[in-house]
Amino acid sequence: MVDPLAEVVSLLQPGTPFSKLVSARGPWRVRRSEAGRLFYCLVLDGSCRLAAAGDAPMPLQKGDFVLVPSAYDFTASSLEPPAKDTTPVALPNGEFRHGIRSGPPDVRMVIGYCVFGSPDAALLVSLLPRLVHLRGQERLGTLVQLVGDECRERRPAREVILAHLLSVLLIEALRSTAGTAASPGLLRGLGDERLAVAIRRMHEEPTKAWTVAQLAKAAALSRSTFFERFNRAVGVAPMEYLLGWRMALAKDHLRKRDGSVAEVAERVGYSSASTFSVAFTRHVGMPPTQYARQQVQAPSQ
Repeated sequence: MVDPLAEVVSLLQPGTPFSKLVSARGPWRVRRSEAGRLFYCLVLDGSCRLAAAGDAPMPLQKGDFVLVPSAYDFTASSLEPPAKDTTPVALPNGEFRHGIRSGPPDVRMVIGYCVFGSPDAALLVSLLPRLVHLRGQERLGTLVQLVGDECRERRPAREVILAHLLSVLLIEALRSTAGTAASPGLLRGLGDERLAVAIRRMHEEPTKAWTVAQLAKAAALSRSTFFERFNRAVGVAPMEYLLGWRMALAKDHLRKRDGSVAEVAERVGYSSASTFSVAFTRHVGMPPTQYARQQVQAPSQ
């Protein structure tokens, strides 16, 4: 059986990670502006506050894990932040200290970032929750520790191992949200037993000429109920989701030079290369042949 979540994470190609140990004492605050990278944080001891993507500050305590698949501006601070931002200092033991440099810390945490290798990351990330906040997940703590250890070492096959660890970390964090009030996206859709059937069918047979009526039948729902429920849970209409998934698969084939345009068109559900080219150009902003050429040229630029 095809696993839509695993497929999305695999296409994202997480890699180039960075991880560090951070501690703080007394009043402190730090603001960061990110370029849409994945950000995660695990609180080892103590407590602090985190405000991501303009959300209200959330208190974090020991055992809390936060993951933001596409982070931009966020602020971390003590529970009672100071009037101005503070500057971290690198300590001899390799950790970074905020606030008062001496004495036992009020909070210790591991924070990390990674980037996605897929040029289609924005589309894929849009299918995921905007923010994941979990508490007391020991498996996530173990994975964060493994990622941090591998980041600091220069052992053989480091990049391969990190890529796999990051994929596992991302999947574990996302699937741990099952049963929670996740924001609209793929996970919320998969959390609905009826919608999950339709989503899996789209992933299993992306070449099939699906209609809303056929997908509604697979989900054992009326057409109108299915359409409204899918929109509400996933955040896009069923056919829009299917189009986005087909285009993500097409881009992956074109990047890998996995067949001609006509062959790629057939693999993602189009009856002719011309029909596929029109849809691809409308969705991506350039013809598939031009996109494939750019992907070949990109590594040398």
